[in-house]
Amino acid sequence: MEKQPAVYILASQRNGTLYVGVTSDLVKRVWEHKNDLADGFSRRYGVHVLVYFELAESMYAAITREKQIKAGSRAKKLQLIESVNLEWNDLYASIV
Repeated sequence: MEKQPAVYILASQRNGTLYVGVTSDLVKRVWEHKNDLADGFSRRYGVHVLVYFELAESMYAAITREKQIKAGSRAKKLQLIESVNLEWNDLYASIV
């Protein structure tokens, strides 16, 4: 996958702790989360499973979408994840 702006959701487990992020290089960023190279929330709470992502046309669009998702309730985030990933599979292999 080429570098492209994206918004993503990581989870610690099914219905576990969620992390919403934005990046210009999804493969690299998720790899950093999985290997605890990303300091902060994802390392502290063991949030390593890529359960949702959206590609965007621009970083501006990706950041706008990230803010939209973050502003939504937890229920809306769960609904978003399950709309494309009902089993909460780790989607990392599909982007590498």
